[in-house]
Amino acid sequence: MKSIQAALQERILIIDGAMGTMIQRHKLTEADYRGERFKDWPSDLKGNNDLLNLTQPAIIIGIHKQYLDAGADIIETNTFSSTSIAMADYGMQSLAKELNVAAATCAKEAVKQAGKTAWVAGAIGPLNKTLSLSPDVNNPGFRAITFDEVVAAYYEQVSGLVEGGVDILLIETIFDTLNAKGAIYAIKQYFDDTKQAPLPIMISGTITDASGRTLSGQTLEAFYTSVMHAKPLSVGLNCALGAKEMRPHIEELSTLASCYVSAYPNAGLPNAMGEYDENPADTGHYLEEWAREGFVNIVGGCCGTTPDHIRHIAEHVKGVIPRALPTVEETLS
Repeated sequence: MKSIQAALQERILIIDGAMGTMIQRHKLTEADYRGERFKDWPSDLKGNNDLLNLTQPAIIIGIHKQYLDAGADIIETNTFSSTSIAMADYGMQSLAKELNVAAATCAKEAVKQAGKTAWVAGAIGPLNKTLSLSPDVNNPGFRAITFDEVVAAYYEQVSGLVEGGVDILLIETIFDTLNAKGAIYAIKQYFDDTKQAPLPIMISGTITDASGRTLSGQTLEAFYTSVMHAKPLSVGLNCALGAKEMRPHIEELSTLASCYVSAYPNAGLPNAMGEYDENPADTGHYLEEWAREGFVNIVGGCCGTTPDHIRHIAEHVKGVIPRALPTVEETLS
């Protein structure tokens, strides 16, 4: 298989769209989520989308395959919440590693069925607890979790993803860079411990509002400076904003990053019902503009996007020359 680095030099690569949006289309019941194995589980499981890797793998494989058929070069595992920390909400901490192995297996099977060259990115989400912010407004110094606990949870997730056969590790939807640093450290520790050749890392942050800052208060430049030591394959932005709102931030990032730049915005901003209305042709048009202006190397979609959005994006950027990597002269002080 041609390396992803070689492919990135030749063309703009397409990453897939939303998993949750596609799962919602199946209108699954509580019983569907539980399957036979978890039929007597003591807590509600509906909405635990990552559990579907175990109870409804055919649905997950099918969604992956739709994105591959639409033109995706990179598909993300269904593991946004597959850590012991996030799974504690369902009392399923012990399943964390198994969920990651199963998710990677589903994605690899979809690539096999699609019969095309594509890469599986192990999706590493941001956690539902943060190291930089206190959940208690009356005690700003309080933290619900420690750095070591974050590292341990991510280490377990990475081990499952790698054992399952992913090609890339994607730390995404970062709103707290300290959490992301925990993931970066866990990845390094895992490959040091196992003596395996490290996998490429993709990093994608989230700008939460028009201020151009992450939820924990970092500017885009500060965010990039905080993670560049990981020597990522790519750095980018996803979620929170639609393409129209994300544009100035992607433009700025394209001037900062010495690696490849990725962008997968939402399908516009949510309406009053929390749904996304931006049609696929509009999303494709926005991302084509970014591509032609030399901002991006990897594009796709986040919340609200579907295989139709990915198909339009792929068609719009086909043949567009990818952003060239800047020449960085390192100086020794």
